[in-house]
Amino acid sequence: MQGILYEEPSIWQFFFVTCLLGGWAAWMTGKASAQTWRSFIQLFAYLLGLGIGIRFIHHALFDGTMFSLHYYVVDTIVLMILGFVGYQYTRTNQMVTQYNWLYERASILSWKPKG
Repeated sequence: MQGILYEEPSIWQFFFVTCLLGGWAAWMTGKASAQTWRSFIQLFAYLLGLGIGIRFIHHALFDGTMFSLHYYVVDTIVLMILGFVGYQYTRTNQMVTQYNWLYERASILSWKPKG
């Protein structure tokens, strides 16, 4: 998997920076976007910027390549997944809490009209 998903000598560096640090930041970005009723398009733009920040951390801490399109895309896809899941989880909680007379939870990431 080295060379495809990550360029560091150990998968633990990729896991720490991209999945743990970046994933937490992406989740919180998705949560903040949902709490302020922003759209998916705005969240998408925020996560593109976060992907640049994660590439910088790889570059600064582990001497990774800063301007590698391949690894930027990989990091950003991981961030997008976690960010959009965080957004949908928070939006579901908002809908079933704030509009509890209209909606009920259908799953952890969705709601449905009460009926």
